[in-house]
Amino acid sequence: MTAEGSGGPTVRVLVVDDHPVVRGGVVAWLAAQADLDVVGEAADGLEALAMVASLAPDVVLMDLRMPRMDGVTATERLAAAHPGVRVLVLTTYDTDADIVRAVEAGATGYLLKDTPLPQLADAVRAAARGETVLAPPVAARLVSRMRAPAVDAPTPRELEVLAGVARGLTNAEIGRQLFIGEATVKTHLLRVFAKLGVDDRTRAVLVAVERGLLPAPGS
Repeated sequence: MTAEGSGGPTVRVLVVDDHPVVRGGVVAWLAAQADLDVVGEAADGLEALAMVASLAPDVVLMDLRMPRMDGVTATERLAAAHPGVRVLVLTTYDTDADIVRAVEAGATGYLLKDTPLPQLADAVRAAARGETVLAPPVAARLVSRMRAPAVDAPTPRELEVLAGVARGLTNAEIGRQLFIGEATVKTHLLRVFAKLGVDDRTRAVLVAVERGLLPAPGS
């Protein structure tokens, strides 16, 4: 952080979001704060990486789902190349998989886009101080996840079968692809249902995506 004319600290901020209207609103609010200096804007993770190298922000406000390079990948690369830069995720997504992936990538905080703007500015200041900032729903999800009893994770083969379900394949089609019998496919699915705590194919896929066991459709 650099020193402001009045003697107080100024936080240098880079805002990364692929939606110009959202990005513009956030930039306008933050730039109006005397102690925050928006040094740049980026529309995707690749732009963000290049700008961090040249602009040296204190805090990067990072969207998750963007073209070319998503926020999690960009956060991982920033954490490796610029460990002193704090990444504060700002997204509309609050699924367990998104939260865990972002935190594991090195994000220092996770906020949702319905966060009031004054709170967003405070969160940027807190992130610059090295504090962890979590939206209340996100904190609750993380606590719940930590308290959940440990269960056996699906095996790689079980996930292969479930991936076939996610692609809309029948049990017979999955069996042919994996060179196993249809009865074996059913056995794998029953085991996955038990491990995920579900009782149908659709719910199994949804829960697996939520937990990051399968990629989200279209990703």
